[in-house]
Amino acid sequence: MRQDDEETPLLQQPIVKTPLPWDQFWIILFLQFPDSLVFQTLAPFTPQLIRDIGVTNGNESQVGHYVGILQSSYYTAQALTILYWSQLSDHIGRKPLILTALFAIAASMFSFGLSRTFVGLVISRILCGAFNGSNGIVKSMVMDITDTTNLPKAFGYMPLPWMLGAIVGPLIGGSLSRPADRFPEIFGRSELLKTYPYLLPCVVPAIFASAAWLVTYSRFRESVSTRAPPLRLIKGWLLQQSDPNFPMPSNNASTSSAEANSAGVLLRPLPLRASLTPRVLTVTASYVAMAVFYMAFNSILPLFYATPIELGGLSLDPPLIGAILSVSGIAHGAFQLLFYARLHDHFGAGAIHTTGVSSGIPIVVLFPVINALARVQGMSLAVWLCVAAQHVLTTSLMMCNPCLALFIRAAAPNRASLGATNGIAQMVAAGARMIAPASATSVFSYSMQEGHDAWLVYYFLMVIAFLAISTSLLLPRDPSVWKNC
Repeated sequence: MRQDDEETPLLQQPIVKTPLPWDQFWIILFLQFPDSLVFQTLAPFTPQLIRDIGVTNGNESQVGHYVGILQSSYYTAQALTILYWSQLSDHIGRKPLILTALFAIAASMFSFGLSRTFVGLVISRILCGAFNGSNGIVKSMVMDITDTTNLPKAFGYMPLPWMLGAIVGPLIGGSLSRPADRFPEIFGRSELLKTYPYLLPCVVPAIFASAAWLVTYSRFRESVSTRAPPLRLIKGWLLQQSDPNFPMPSNNASTSSAEANSAGVLLRPLPLRASLTPRVLTVTASYVAMAVFYMAFNSILPLFYATPIELGGLSLDPPLIGAILSVSGIAHGAFQLLFYARLHDHFGAGAIHTTGVSSGIPIVVLFPVINALARVQGMSLAVWLCVAAQHVLTTSLMMCNPCLALFIRAAAPNRASLGATNGIAQMVAAGARMIAPASATSVFSYSMQEGHDAWLVYYFLMVIAFLAISTSLLLPRDPSVWKNC
């Protein structure tokens, strides 16, 4: 009994959680803000922009189709490049590629605001997607500076910049679009803003991206310890082409030979094929299914709000759409910030993720219910309560992102391959995202046309929701089961 008493306190010792490294973590949060601001700023006025440039020739049912093409162009370019950016970050570091991404955001937003044709808009989004590999790299940066004890808390803060973007972005996009018409006493004399009525809301994210570039360049310390100088990496790549057995240089020059021999392959980023383990493929499948549903829902939501009631929507104008999305963004981000870490400790990432994707079923069902109520009662209290209920359910869906990030980290073959592992998941998810907006909005436009089933788009979303639920069941309750690094 005495021996048991001596051992019991040792078994019940609580895990000491490492404090977050705020001197670097706040920079990671800040550099995400321009990326979130871009998406939230464009969403409220994109349908009206499509109408103004005349690409639909006045056919209202085609607006959703072109909005989907515009959204998918970004993800198409990102899907083709994000894996290479993520792999490269394992070798030369995260900082140079984050600086490239921030520059691409600023330049592409200026180009978007100055475009007067649909082709020009698409080219602007393609350039942004091709050079913006920040989605996967930022997650790798967080994993670099944290450990298993404080990573859930860190991901609890990750929606903060997106919450701020969801607050500010829709207000910017909804209020500053066509400023010469909305505020003639202030901007009525500006020929530039009359010629380019959507330039002003695009300038704001570009300014924030420039500020984030300066902060990252001057204050952020490189988080990868296995990086190699770019010239050395290029030389090693050329030698590898002539001799496939020649190893790629990856360890830091400051690493001693004794450390290199003792650490071995653990300090070296693995080849892509070696990173495609069953665990990585499993979490990637779940991540893709969730991303397809989320992007399809996110694409249809503002389109549903902007579509006339008689065609299946709610007939809301851009400022009101922006206000609704802003309030929703505040609620989602605040809930995750306050409660995600506690829910993770109590239920585990697997249970939270499964619950989140399961909420997609009632979210889809509420679309036709809201429109049916609006047709009968107009914009009554019942309609607004259903709109609010839909956004409350979306809060659960939003918490799938940090859960999957924890599974991705646990599935990585080693710490030096975090970038490649994130890149694999982000590449496949970006490929799914480039299909989801265009397909969802096209199905929505098709279902609005006379003689077609108005519920077709909701059947489409329901199938995706059930697919996401099925893949979520392949994940364990806790990522620690997959712990490798």
